[in-house]
Amino acid sequence: MNCVRWNGVSVSRLLLGGNPFSGFSHQGPERDREMLRYYTVERIKATLREAEACGITGLVARSDRHIIRTLLEHRDEGGAIQWFAQTAPEIAFRTTVSDAKEAGAVACHLHGGVSDFLFAQRRTGEIQDSVAYIRDRGLLAGIAGHNPQVFVWAEEAGLPVDYYMCSYYNPSARDRCPEHVSGVAEWFREEDRRTMTGVIQRLSRPVIHYKVLAAGRNDPVEAFRTVAASMRSQDAVCVGVFTKYAPGMIRADVELLEDALARLRKGA
Repeated sequence: MNCVRWNGVSVSRLLLGGNPFSGFSHQGPERDREMLRYYTVERIKATLREAEACGITGLVARSDRHIIRTLLEHRDEGGAIQWFAQTAPEIAFRTTVSDAKEAGAVACHLHGGVSDFLFAQRRTGEIQDSVAYIRDRGLLAGIAGHNPQVFVWAEEAGLPVDYYMCSYYNPSARDRCPEHVSGVAEWFREEDRRTMTGVIQRLSRPVIHYKVLAAGRNDPVEAFRTVAASMRSQDAVCVGVFTKYAPGMIRADVELLEDALARLRKGA
């Protein structure tokens, strides 16, 4: 798989998303529980090994004890996937960043719901402080978000990030609570996808595109072709997998992205 480099870190154009490992399906509580039961530590490690075999160099996942324990075991068994740590809003911010650093993360970004919440509350100084703290720990620093205006503000403020994580959809309000609440109604609107992909074109930093499949709601072929048309030369895309019913999903996603990028180069 083709890779790009961000400040010395090799980043595959497709990154593995960790939401399913932690039971965040965005499809309801029943599917959340199913993912949690399916993704034992052994199954997560097997998934990471398969991702590496497919040329995927990075995992985007929460900085919590469950993920850290799993990654430590994976590395002890010879795994080499790089960890892009996402802060966990239920844990003290500095603790999540410090834990990520100690556990070998190469990068860390502020949770998307937290970025949206702080922006809505006009507490953008806390976003700036968070990025500074991550950078001070020697990690690549980023912010995630679902609200396109977060990234417009970040550009105007000159936020010194190494990358952004931009969600194609803004499925729930985060102006009063930064955390995702399982079972709360979510919406995945085409106009949100168009707005975010338009904003991405104007950003000065590499972007990890995420929620591109609308949590399983979009046709994969169409979704990856939209991603390919929206990715810039230094961008990557993050996709979570639930392999219980589709064991070949990782390889299929790699092939879909590579095919979409090839079609774009050929003008097809």
